[in-house]
Amino acid sequence: MNNQMDIGNPTRTRAILEKYGLSAKKSLGQNFLTDPNVLVNIVDAAEVSPDDDVIEVGPGIGSLTEQIAKRAHHVLAFEIDRNLMNVLDETLSPYDNITVVNQDVLKANVNEEVEKNLDGQRRLKLVANLPYYITTPILKTFMASTLPIDKMVVMMQKEVAERLTAKPGDKEYGSLSVVVQYRMDTQIEFDVSSKVFVPRPKVDSAIVSLTPHSDWEVMPEDDKDFFKTVHGCFMHRRKNIWNNMQGLYGKNPEIKAKIQNVLDDLGVDPQIRPERLTVLDFIKLHNRIKQEGLERK
Repeated sequence: MNNQMDIGNPTRTRAILEKYGLSAKKSLGQNFLTDPNVLVNIVDAAEVSPDDDVIEVGPGIGSLTEQIAKRAHHVLAFEIDRNLMNVLDETLSPYDNITVVNQDVLKANVNEEVEKNLDGQRRLKLVANLPYYITTPILKTFMASTLPIDKMVVMMQKEVAERLTAKPGDKEYGSLSVVVQYRMDTQIEFDVSSKVFVPRPKVDSAIVSLTPHSDWEVMPEDDKDFFKTVHGCFMHRRKNIWNNMQGLYGKNPEIKAKIQNVLDDLGVDPQIRPERLTVLDFIKLHNRIKQEGLERK
């Protein structure tokens, strides 16, 4: 199909950047990955096969896109940078199973693009090297979407990866851990050194897989309201759950009595810090707060 060396080969990457006079745009969080082995390992972690259609965010010059296209049925890539469209036309020209959409994925109607460009007959996966500064918004967007995504495998800042995968009691465990693990099983697949990027970022990265899991034994009525409760409970990490809840709902005697009722009914020690609670603990806490009629200030 293609006699040229892979796009992600350092020599070819440099040649493409020089040909088009490209440099990474800091404002878009661009870094070009130049290690073909890492690119292949990402696709391996996603278990991409001809039975899969894959959404990619931020294809850049096409390094990861190419490796996905070699195995997937079709790749639908969203690229925000208009200046890269001509580059991608050339670099990805050997492949007839790639559609690149020049849109900001956070503003695009992704469902509409999926319906228009994919046949809906295959598993749907998200595989991407995410810009650090919008990693969380992109993940939350896809987690909240109605798309039947089978698996997400994404590269992100290692520090964020550790927060996504942290367990109760870990120092990295916080509201992001709870919000993501509420819907997804999370796992760090492998770390990626900053040395394999052009330009070299200041921090290392990690590849994280996120797989949707079934509902919990109890569920909140409203996800967004549940997330607000979780964020509120972690507002002051060094404070215990009792103090954080008073900060959220108030400190008058009636409200304090209601908070005490909630914690007593759930068997939660008021002195415990929020990072000791599991996702299910937070769901039960949220639901019991609603029953007690507590309203955030």
